[in-house]
Amino acid sequence: MTRINQAVLLISVLVILVLGGVLLTAYGRTKAPEQPIAFSHKIHAGDFKIACEYCHSYARRSTVAGIPSVARCIGCHKVTALDKPEVKKLADYWNRKEPIPWVKVFDQPDFVYFSHQPHVLKGIACESCHGPVERMEKVTEAVTLNMERCVTCHMERKASIDCWTCHK
Repeated sequence: MTRINQAVLLISVLVILVLGGVLLTAYGRTKAPEQPIAFSHKIHAGDFKIACEYCHSYARRSTVAGIPSVARCIGCHKVTALDKPEVKKLADYWNRKEPIPWVKVFDQPDFVYFSHQPHVLKGIACESCHGPVERMEKVTEAVTLNMERCVTCHMERKASIDCWTCHK
């Protein structure tokens, strides 16, 4: 195979991946799904300035950021906002010993490998990928996470843009 044919093949594959990512982003996901509890990041991360990693404690050591357990939430809400309807819903999950069935807002296709750990350890702010969550009553996918955005970010930071970095 000639170098020109290899280049054409590589460009074709990249175009297909980018277009596939755009289509998945545009049509494949709900941007602000209904949640079982109307949790306000504006109150928690904004008004009370609770750090993202307090609730999403796996982010610095895992591929996933993690969703806080009911025990983590009830730890604070045993003593605060007990009269609020959404906190009463939280208490109901706690009393039933059931996890809250949160609906994922940010997700990547199965062919994409993403780990929060190296990004957090490099000091990349959560807002870079998740948008201004601290101002959101209801979390929405405010930033389109696609290959173009990730490659641009990697190039700006001189991180690897080898295909196997994100496609395992």
